Amino acid sequence: MTHPPKSSAAPPARPGTVTAAVVPPQAGPGGAAGAAPAPAGPGPARRTAFAEGVDRVRAAATTEPGRLRIIGAVLAALVVAFGAVTAVQTSDRAAAADAVLHESQPLSSAAANIYRSLADANTAASSGFLAGGQETGASRERYEKDIRTAAAGLVQAAENSDPDSSAAATIAELNQLLPEYKGLIERARANNRLGYPLGGAYLRYANDTMQTKMLPAAEKLYVSQNARLRADYADATPYPWIAIGVGVAALGALGWAQRRNYRRTHRVLNHGLVAGTAATTCVLLWLVIGHSVARADLNDSYDHGVRSLNVLNDARIASLKARGNENLTLVNRGAETVEVEPGQFQDKFDVAFKDSMKDLAAGLAAAGDLADDAAGREPVESAGGNMKVWQERHKEARDADDSGDYQTALDRIIGAKADKPTGECFDAVDHNLDVALQHEQGEFRQAAGDGLGAMTGLTVGAAVLAVLGAAGALLGIGRRLSEYR
Repeated sequence: MTHPPKSSAAPPARPGTVTAAVVPPQAGPGGAAGAAPAPAGPGPARRTAFAEGVDRVRAAATTEPGRLRIIGAVLAALVVAFGAVTAVQTSDRAAAADAVLHESQPLSSAAANIYRSLADANTAASSGFLAGGQETGASRERYEKDIRTAAAGLVQAAENSDPDSSAAATIAELNQLLPEYKGLIERARANNRLGYPLGGAYLRYANDTMQTKMLPAAEKLYVSQNARLRADYADATPYPWIAIGVGVAALGALGWAQRRNYRRTHRVLNHGLVAGTAATTCVLLWLVIGHSVARADLNDSYDHGVRSLNVLNDARIASLKARGNENLTLVNRGAETVEVEPGQFQDKFDVAFKDSMKDLAAGLAAAGDLADDAAGREPVESAGGNMKVWQERHKEARDADDSGDYQTALDRIIGAKADKPTGECFDAVDHNLDVALQHEQGEFRQAAGDGLGAMTGLTVGAAVLAVLGAAGALLGIGRRLSEYR
């Protein structure tokens, strides 16, 4: 007979069986046993990578190896930034200096040459008209050469102008007016050879087209190219202050790091830091000295080259205008007058001649003041002397014309050498100005070339030395870190 156990404990488990753990009932939200467990609350907010990085840097800064790593990274970044900024700023300035020497100034001279060629063609055409059927081959060839030169200059200017720029529009206008002007001149010649008075009307119309449309357009092109030249100078000459500031900061950081190293180790030199300092110093000195020399040469090329060229070009243009108006005075024969004083009228072209001669005198005076050597002053002084003779001969021609002696007046303007014509004086003035222009052009090329040469290699050299300087700083810090291993 079997008896139940007297104890309430559970019977022992058989071997090989798994006994489930007894979990006491849990109190629910209302406190009752057996209720569902409460959901878990939100965990801690996830931190950003930047915050974690700051914590790591802060933790590293509490140890000397960590501080050295931070110092090395900062030094390398400063030196590399110095090299990069130097390379960028010097590259921009070198490109602008190259544009001054090889693009904008030659284009400015080309624009002035277009103006001069058009004005000289107009003068040659009027001289040939005065000669009538006796127009010389030299006069005709001079006119044709001036037209070809102007056309070639327009092609060159078009190749170097932006398609949508105002200069391109001006060039297109001149290309349209040039064949129109040539057609008027040919009609004037044809009628003049036949003895028809209509030839004079065609010549005056051609001159009006040149004076009121073509020359103002050529002057506008010349002004725009000069503005481009000044813009290139403005880009090439300013000091690279950002690069200099970063370089000074890099040198200051390297000096501080070496002083810190000396105070902690009592070692006078750290070879890596010294190498980095030397490379950075070389770049900074090269930058300051090289750019100072380049700036001085470029400023010299502007003050003693471009300014003189501008004044001489203006003087040459004034002489061409004066010669053209002088010829047209005889062609016009008083048909057009202007009131110079109340009730007093004078020939329109003779008044314009006098105004142009005043401009020529002022231009020669300014060119003489700007000339900085005998080679530049002598042709200007010779031009001034020939101008005075020109004015004297012109007065004789006007006196003869006013007294009714037209042939003597004509001989005084376009006659043979024995007649002492004003054309001889004009040619001498033009030659003198051409010599002065060639001299000043050489002065400009020399100074601008020296300025560009002072920047040669600075961009690449700064980048290479900066990399070497950063490597030296890292090696110097790495040597100190090796002492903690």
